Amino acid sequence: MLQIRSPPKERAVTNTTESRNPRTLNLDELGTEEFLTVMNDEDRRVPAAVAEALPEIALAVDLIAERMRSGGRLIYLGAGTSGRLGVLDAAECPPTFGTDPGEVIGLLAGGEGAMFRAVEGAEDSASLGADDLRGINLTLDDVVVGIAASGGTPYVIGGLDHARGIGAGTVSLTCNRGAPVSDHADVAIEVDNGPEVLTGSTRLKAGTSQKLVLNMLSTATMVRLGKVYGNLMVDVKATNIKLRDRVIRIVRAATDCSADEAKAALDQADNHAKTAIVMILCGVDAPTARERLATADGFVRSAITRQ
Repeated sequence: MLQIRSPPKERAVTNTTESRNPRTLNLDELGTEEFLTVMNDEDRRVPAAVAEALPEIALAVDLIAERMRSGGRLIYLGAGTSGRLGVLDAAECPPTFGTDPGEVIGLLAGGEGAMFRAVEGAEDSASLGADDLRGINLTLDDVVVGIAASGGTPYVIGGLDHARGIGAGTVSLTCNRGAPVSDHADVAIEVDNGPEVLTGSTRLKAGTSQKLVLNMLSTATMVRLGKVYGNLMVDVKATNIKLRDRVIRIVRAATDCSADEAKAALDQADNHAKTAIVMILCGVDAPTARERLATADGFVRSAITRQ
């Protein structure tokens, strides 16, 4: 079992997300291009802030991948912008990585309707966070990622406490150092982007940094689970014309075959890129390719090198 570093219990709490930015005190006096230049300069600070949290992000990825290998799920939990970003990342996993819709889940305070319209008061209920996790039958094999820009959202804290109580893995993602939510998770990710351009508007730099971290969590986890070969999305689902064309390009890139060869293999492989790639590189039929992949736990590289 992966050993998780406990978050420190004695830290200076900052409230950067609510602080006024000294570099943007005169926004209302700036010309349009000047304003946009200031905003762009502030946005440049975000990737550097995320880079400082890479050790904690790596711990989270390893925790998530370990639990998902055991049949667990990745569950994002948040309110407002934070919750919507979790829902967005979860929704992208099935088409990108071929996951079942139930493997990566986004829970948003206030339910599905809150995706499009604010539900007042939903984020203030700690019990609602726990209730939403009970509603999906949370298990100890799952990992809950609680996303809260300010780091004090009761909905998220309540959900993390419930998850820890049953033995599920827990990760917190916040944009304030020493945030309360960090003490409620196995792995605490704190990304300090500095004050927002518009005071307290965490849909800006905080939201951007959260999106970057969520990109890392899901993508790196799927790489660890064998959903990627090289830098190719070999488990992508060909659900529309664009994606069907992409699957052909993926097979061709992985095997250096012709378009006709790729199409023929994909026809026999039910449009599954992994299977088609193994068929072509190993010179085997679809059932044998599937058997090789099953033996290799879905990793293409292992499947094609297996004797």
